[in-house]
Amino acid sequence: MDTLPLQGLKVLDLSRLLPGPYATLVLADLGATVDKVEEPNGGDYIRQMPPLRDGESALFYGLNRNKRSVTLDLKSEAGREAFKRLVRGYDVLVESFRPGVMDKLGLGEAVLRAENPRLIYCAISGYGQTGPDRLKAGHDLNYAARAGVLAYGGAAGGAPAFPGVQMGDIGGGSLFALVGILAALHERERTGRGRFVDVSMTDGTVAFLHMHLAARLAMGEQGAPLQRGREALNGGYACYGLYGTQDGRWLAVGALEPKFFAGLCERLGRMDLFADGYDTAEAGARVKAELARLFAEHPLAYWQERFAGTDLCIEPVLEGDEVCKDPQLQARGLFVEAEDAQRGRRMTHLLTPLRMGPTPLRPPPTLGQHSQQILAEAGLSPEEMLHLKIIIPVVSRDSEDVS
Repeated sequence: MDTLPLQGLKVLDLSRLLPGPYATLVLADLGATVDKVEEPNGGDYIRQMPPLRDGESALFYGLNRNKRSVTLDLKSEAGREAFKRLVRGYDVLVESFRPGVMDKLGLGEAVLRAENPRLIYCAISGYGQTGPDRLKAGHDLNYAARAGVLAYGGAAGGAPAFPGVQMGDIGGGSLFALVGILAALHERERTGRGRFVDVSMTDGTVAFLHMHLAARLAMGEQGAPLQRGREALNGGYACYGLYGTQDGRWLAVGALEPKFFAGLCERLGRMDLFADGYDTAEAGARVKAELARLFAEHPLAYWQERFAGTDLCIEPVLEGDEVCKDPQLQARGLFVEAEDAQRGRRMTHLLTPLRMGPTPLRPPPTLGQHSQQILAEAGLSPEEMLHLKIIIPVVSRDSEDVS
């Protein structure tokens, strides 16, 4: 089967940086036509962000394959009118402005719905479209902090653990945007009308804490507030944690179930540690300290060999480029090379996790690369395009390689 599930779906992407572009990358990888609407002077901010290769942002490259680019000045009357005409031919719109920005431009949901009643309008913002902080600036770290996720990670009595990855942007923003968009598309099959999808990255980040926070609410007065580093899955159990090795590397020990922890203790010749492995007080701390001492006696390679074939939920913490060489990830096809004829070189792509057919690997667009084509599809004449002063870059032919 050579077709992709979202083939024929048209997405208009006004978002920038990470949350919206990753969501639309997933849609594009699944076959949707995704067209980025960018301002003429610079476009998506991430185009200028390092690291750069031959003057082009690697961050932009990794997030924007399989998309087209059209430039429009939405602050101009001509740009706004052209945008309204564009909207008529699309199924989904994604934007990531602060609440109210599109209304100030004269392009809010009500205006666009008048142009296209079937439009799914997805707005991704830090704190959502409602509430006292709806207009507040923020970044991923702020959303994780407000959601309680930061406070739940780290050593007991110590500082919160810096996450290192964008949980709010991807988990709270991109993925819930995708859920909302696909749910709204399913609803549209029944009602014939689109809907507004309000995605708060802070709300979405709370989802990472759902099991623990929901249990806390269920316990009511009989329960206790969540505590950093003292509970079963955040460092409280000796059988579930990170342990350093002699060579400065780390092991992720996830021997949570008794059968796994018993197997670990047996492999270490220390069955005496088993009884207190699930204690979160002093006895458990002693087991944790003893495990830390044992693992620190040998390098990572020793422990990998020692636990080879045991299936005890123990894995090395991969560092840097080791992830790209991991045989399981390679076997799953996450890393794929393709020729980029536009740039004259082969590039390695990191695919999105859900693959339901041959993933297209068209290179990301230069700014305004497809302006004429996209606007012509919307019915604008060459004369009308002249008034828009669109960017029409000179580029070589697109690569049509697929994995």
